[in-house]
Amino acid sequence: MAPELVVIGGGRMGAALVRGLLGAGAAPVSVCFVEASPARRAELGATFPGVAVAAEPVDGAGAVLAVKPADAAAACAALSATTTPRVLSIVAGVPLGRLEAWLAPGTAVVRAMPNTPATVGAGVAAVAAGSAAGADDLAWARGVLEATGQVVTLPEAALDAVTGLSGSGPAYVFLVAEALVAAGVAVGLPPDASRTLALRTVIGAARLLEETGASPEDLRAQVTSPGGTTEAGLAVLEERGLRAALAAAVAAATERSAELGRSPGPG
Repeated sequence: MAPELVVIGGGRMGAALVRGLLGAGAAPVSVCFVEASPARRAELGATFPGVAVAAEPVDGAGAVLAVKPADAAAACAALSATTTPRVLSIVAGVPLGRLEAWLAPGTAVVRAMPNTPATVGAGVAAVAAGSAAGADDLAWARGVLEATGQVVTLPEAALDAVTGLSGSGPAYVFLVAEALVAAGVAVGLPPDASRTLALRTVIGAARLLEETGASPEDLRAQVTSPGGTTEAGLAVLEERGLRAALAAAVAAATERSAELGRSPGPG
């Protein structure tokens, strides 16, 4: 019997999706990995008992394309030889038009931009439907991605901005955490203690945002007493242009994503 889902590419994101689906109750026999590397196939087989691992695409009810951009054309060509009717692509920078041209005519394609927190079940992704994808195909794609976090539906034209914000965004947060650790050491804290304090502060602040439902502006105001320490620190961040720097970072990443999407791909 053909698997319900064929995941083409056994890297971190492909493995994260399968881990999430299995954790949500999917049967191992309903999933199949397709991975070119023999060594990685062996790792996947040991990590996911009961999940089939193949070297070439097989027929399935749906497929996830989770390969590197340079490998996307070849993967689509191999996939087009199967009877798989719908494909969810999480390949960065490859537009729907190119994917649809590489796949068999009439294939329902949904393109997604997830982010790396998906590997710990805390991701967020945006999805955009291709020309042959209907409401059922979009719902299917959302269901796959929701195993690793939240999903929003947007037009494809918005995916470059998604890449600039949430796709690259974890790195911005990591840089803030890195800077806080260094700042703590600079004012006299031991490195281990500074790392614990900084990281738990970032994690705790994120949980407050999610669990209270309060806006960032409201939470910031709640911890900023007039004439207090937080106000003094925030004044420096505003003076030195933190907001402008983040806005410029998102804009630069968005533009780079657009450039990559415009560049001719293999095939």
